[in-house]
Amino acid sequence: MRRLVAAAVALACLAACSDDKPAAETVTWTKVDVGAEPVTLTAYGDQLLVGLRDRGAKVVPQLVVLDGDQRKQVKVTPSPTSPYAFEAIWYSIAYDGKQLLGLGGAAGGAHSNTRWTVWTGTVDGGLVERPQEFNTFGGQTAGGLYSAVITPSGRALLGSWGGVETGNDAAVWLPESDAKWVRQSPAKTVLQSTPSLLVGPSFGTTLGESIVLVGSQVRLAPNVVAQEAAVWQSAKLNQGWRAITLPDPGNRSQAMTASCDSSGCVVSGYVDNRLAIWQVLRSGPAKRLTGVPDIPVGDKDKLPPPMVIGDEYVQVVAQDNKVKVVSGHDGSWTVRESAAGPEGPVTAAARTDSGKLYLIAGNSLWEAGLS
Repeated sequence: MRRLVAAAVALACLAACSDDKPAAETVTWTKVDVGAEPVTLTAYGDQLLVGLRDRGAKVVPQLVVLDGDQRKQVKVTPSPTSPYAFEAIWYSIAYDGKQLLGLGGAAGGAHSNTRWTVWTGTVDGGLVERPQEFNTFGGQTAGGLYSAVITPSGRALLGSWGGVETGNDAAVWLPESDAKWVRQSPAKTVLQSTPSLLVGPSFGTTLGESIVLVGSQVRLAPNVVAQEAAVWQSAKLNQGWRAITLPDPGNRSQAMTASCDSSGCVVSGYVDNRLAIWQVLRSGPAKRLTGVPDIPVGDKDKLPPPMVIGDEYVQVVAQDNKVKVVSGHDGSWTVRESAAGPEGPVTAAARTDSGKLYLIAGNSLWEAGLS
């Protein structure tokens, strides 16, 4: 990553010396044809799993694995008795090098609510849908789902559900078997909303044995409503939850995505409608990183998970339909724009161990090299 920054700076200096004008640092992207519309990205080692949506196919959800120059189509098999599975759009695909866990959804019914589908399997054996009873994810108190995760202690689906006491609670589903998933009670944990504090996670990932949720919490007091970016972390799978209020929340803040490694997590979101990045150490406090470039980010924007590359953080974000790559660390950041190629919102981004950065923008998959 350091070499990439150095190379970009050197190119900028050469251009400045030739025409006495500073040159903007750029990233060159190449479109990757994956045969259908990409909707999710999951990186594991040198492998990139691309969840696809083929609107013209009998089975709309598809999955392809890119591994260097190799490409493998993973078989996706819906249950014949589950009509919404044939039209599902991938929301999240988790992969630990062996197991696959997919979360799909398709609008249906009189109110066009999302009908959720669960898929399990392997790259070689394919993804098979596991039909659930309607009340597993549906009903009058149903919320939404957003992430599938795999930890060494087990798998989980993450979302929200009508509150035990008020509002919505954070919800965790665990498998009783491949054939049955069961929602766990959040009662008397930090995942439960109260009349004075509404919890609102909207993205999940893992940190070793732990599940990490990010979003915001709303504090309610007489004549006061305050929305603060927050993180919820378990000790192991669905056990031992704790809540972390992220520092320097401004007037209104939201954590949107996160990535974790052995040292902890980096969380991206916004404070007062401007890009914000926090570091949450595994065994220590959270810190909002300083000097982050002033880039507008709000409720309607998509913000892919940040990436940790060596001792730097990398965040891909779109501003005015231009893709920008923000990289650096506390107090020191570089912004590189796209010379050409992807435009519009960036809905997903991932990096493989081989140094390739991928993103989904404009319903296409794009690739750039990172040394």
